[in-house]
Amino acid sequence: MKTFFRSRNEIIKVHPCFSGDAHSRFGRIHLPVAPLCNIHCKYCLRKYDCPNESRPGISSRVLTVQEAIERVRSIVTRNERLRVIAVAGPGEPLANKTTFEVLRAVKKEFPEIILCVSTNGLLLYERLDDLIKAGVKSITITINAVIPEVAERIYSWVSYRGETLTGKTAVECLLCNQWKGLREAVEAGIIVKINSVLIPGINDEEIPMIAWLAGRRGAVIHNIIPLIPQAEFRTLKRPTYEMLQEVREKSRIYLPQMTHCRQCRADACGNLSEDMDMELETLMSKIGEEYCEMVL
Repeated sequence: MKTFFRSRNEIIKVHPCFSGDAHSRFGRIHLPVAPLCNIHCKYCLRKYDCPNESRPGISSRVLTVQEAIERVRSIVTRNERLRVIAVAGPGEPLANKTTFEVLRAVKKEFPEIILCVSTNGLLLYERLDDLIKAGVKSITITINAVIPEVAERIYSWVSYRGETLTGKTAVECLLCNQWKGLREAVEAGIIVKINSVLIPGINDEEIPMIAWLAGRRGAVIHNIIPLIPQAEFRTLKRPTYEMLQEVREKSRIYLPQMTHCRQCRADACGNLSEDMDMELETLMSKIGEEYCEMVL
């Protein structure tokens, strides 16, 4: 695989998370190298892992830089459909130096592959130059609110520049940095997707406004994710399909909607319909190698 992607349209066309046509044709790898997080979302639970479970923030384990590169080498040789390598956790990628070490190493060895990062946006504008130098072409920013009063109901605290912020101060810092980071990333030529978690009774009315603002600032697609009731939001109900579709229709006016999201693990591998975790993928690879030896 020696395909180099030069234009925005070429990248979007083969990126499984940016294109509805690409999600079943091309694959991606999430490298779980970023365990530290700098905000606390009330819907986030990263304490548990299960091979049969697929949700953001979980991974069979955290990889070292060398382990991550070895994993890429192993999968690239076996998967011709691989187009994207991403860091999506299990914490906040931009709060972990290993993220940038891995991205630079992958770019050097596999310049043909699209590099992607998922972020909460708190540090985006501060680390934007580092992302560009590392070769990142696309990012996903999770934005769940526009006004501080709503954000306060979603986030418990924000850790920024050595301080732990709470209340209105925390969310004002986060929201300001998210929108500034989005604008500067687009201006720098990065392709941006917005994720928003639909939390019934909390940010239902905010999400179309997020789509409007993000669209005006140059984001290319919006992914509205239904809440997984857990952690501090474990007593809330998951949005119904009808509720999700209604919010998508309101938001579609301002920004194209992604409807094929699988709420992937931080160590996901394959196309979006497969979403194998790291341990299962390794096991399947081993079984395949042993079968080949038996046949041959």
